[in-house]
Amino acid sequence: MTLFQNFGITTDLAIILVIDLTIAIILLTLMRHLQGWTAKVDSRVELAERDNFAFGISTAGAIAGLGIVLTGAISGEAATSYAAEAIGMSAYGLFGLILIKLGRYLHDKIALNEFNKGEQILKGNISVAIVDACAAIATAIIIRAVLIWAEDLTVDTFIAIFSAFAISQLMLVLLTRFREYRYAKRNQDASMQDALVQGHTAVAIRHSGYMLAMALSFNAASHFIIYNPQAYIANLIGWLVFSVIMLVALTVLIKIVKKLVLANINLAQEVEQQHNIGIATVELAISVAVALILTSLMY
Repeated sequence: MTLFQNFGITTDLAIILVIDLTIAIILLTLMRHLQGWTAKVDSRVELAERDNFAFGISTAGAIAGLGIVLTGAISGEAATSYAAEAIGMSAYGLFGLILIKLGRYLHDKIALNEFNKGEQILKGNISVAIVDACAAIATAIIIRAVLIWAEDLTVDTFIAIFSAFAISQLMLVLLTRFREYRYAKRNQDASMQDALVQGHTAVAIRHSGYMLAMALSFNAASHFIIYNPQAYIANLIGWLVFSVIMLVALTVLIKIVKKLVLANINLAQEVEQQHNIGIATVELAISVAVALILTSLMY
């Protein structure tokens, strides 16, 4: 115990950490099984017997996403009692889990509305699984930012969190439509969603980079929007305006940086026509790097 005290860890804090870790492990386990229940399959069979890599990638995205959300729930100050800590952690964790599942549902039905994601993943479509996993992680990054932004544990808090979540889903849909427009323009009106169904992994990787970058840039809004639990409309407008500004700025910056870093390379031809996964991965890295740099400048 003396060793823990030397690091500033008291007995109360140690117990609270154990409570948080226990709840986190339970929720992560629940998320893994939810993947199977949602798809109406046995997750163990899909992962270990059928060796369905796509299902594994999708499950990995869900678990990673929940882990990211839980860091937002844990990062606040310790509660006044063990019971309050357990209730708060469970409430935020379950709410985050529900929002991740809701975000994936909305993404499937609105953003990627031209095919059945569940069927594609059960068929082993790696491209669709990559986009699905990154969409879950992007949603989780946004939820984490909002959890840290919001305070207390009240109905107003959850309304504020859901408001920002709704705006983030709108931004993901707008981003997807813009990327589809760009893809169609360069490929004789071909559908980006059809490309994903056909197993176009390079396109999936590049699109995933844009989603992750948008989610990271969304974090910056929490440092500029003042949290007011009862200002429902102001919260919505604030997140919407700032998200649009960040999305436009991010799109312009990513385009400039890609032109410089990948100079003398026809990105459309390499990624969309030649399925160059290597270059698509570099594009993903550039998108994420630009988003990280842009948001760090605003802290």
